[in-house]
Amino acid sequence: MLDYIIVGSGLAGIAFSEIALQNNKSILVINDASQNSSKIAGGLYNPVILKRFSEVWQASSQLDLLTEFYTGLESKLGVKLDYKLPLLRKFHSVEEQNNWFTASDKPNLSRFLSTNLITSKMNAIDSPFNFGEVLHSGYLDTALLLDVYKDFLNSKYLLQNETFDHSLLDKNKDFVSYKNYKAKNIVFAEGFGMLSNPFFSKLPLDGTKGELLLIKAPHLNLKVIVKTSIFIIPVGIDLYKVGATYNWQDKTNIPTEAAKKELVDQLKELIQCEFEIIEHYAGVRPTVKDRRPLVGTHPIHGNIHVLNGLGTRGVMLAPAMATSLFNNIENNIQLDPMIDIKRIKNFVSSFYQS
Repeated sequence: MLDYIIVGSGLAGIAFSEIALQNNKSILVINDASQNSSKIAGGLYNPVILKRFSEVWQASSQLDLLTEFYTGLESKLGVKLDYKLPLLRKFHSVEEQNNWFTASDKPNLSRFLSTNLITSKMNAIDSPFNFGEVLHSGYLDTALLLDVYKDFLNSKYLLQNETFDHSLLDKNKDFVSYKNYKAKNIVFAEGFGMLSNPFFSKLPLDGTKGELLLIKAPHLNLKVIVKTSIFIIPVGIDLYKVGATYNWQDKTNIPTEAAKKELVDQLKELIQCEFEIIEHYAGVRPTVKDRRPLVGTHPIHGNIHVLNGLGTRGVMLAPAMATSLFNNIENNIQLDPMIDIKRIKNFVSSFYQS
């Protein structure tokens, strides 16, 4: 009898798996790699919504847990994952500068917005109005994390690489069984694949396709993250991730020429040097219309749970949301109503209608 079967090994599945293992719980992870949004993500974490100069929801608590969680994973897995880099927001006008300083005076933002303008010039980036610096930002090497964590699970015989067949899940009062496995609980962390899950498919998971580029630009020499309408993240010698697009209609993982052109056009507006496109990635982010995660327990089946809807901020949200779900299941600590699937009244009531 296992403690948990966990379906999905993206950021959400990894976070829950690791927290369960830290608490001496037995697990089995089932994953078919059909959802790639975690793997191809930019991995950027940033506590400020830079369009409006406002704080990301629960940014302070999420950042505190983020550092502890990913530092622990680096030590456990023996790899570098978390790169703490300043994020510079390019200003396009004096008005934007003024809005920045107004925001930096707010108590909830003073920790994150430096009041010192960055006036130094950068190679190949024209910046007549300078930059504002976001503190406590960086990026996570999500592709490496997914690969090395999969290797770790394999080494401990804790991973099944297969497509989960929901029709084979047998539900009992005190446990679930799947093929030859029994577990006290099952956690579905399937990303956009949740729409094929009969237990949670009625939840309002919207899905937003995102595309990004990996470029080589030998003359850019950028050592920080730069954000305008797009972001540029230095990820290696002369290598940069550039993203990202947002498409609410296309729900495929196929890169498109339209998105590539959009990114290239915006990049040419930002940098004045030659670059080469090395890779073009696409994936569907598990987004929710009310911009809050989908966390909780099925209304009828008390040992079937969901951890989803982390959207564009999976790096920041995954440790916090996985911790909340684990504490809810194990210690009966109430979930924040903002993330609990009980807030989706139509979903809950659908299981009680005759």
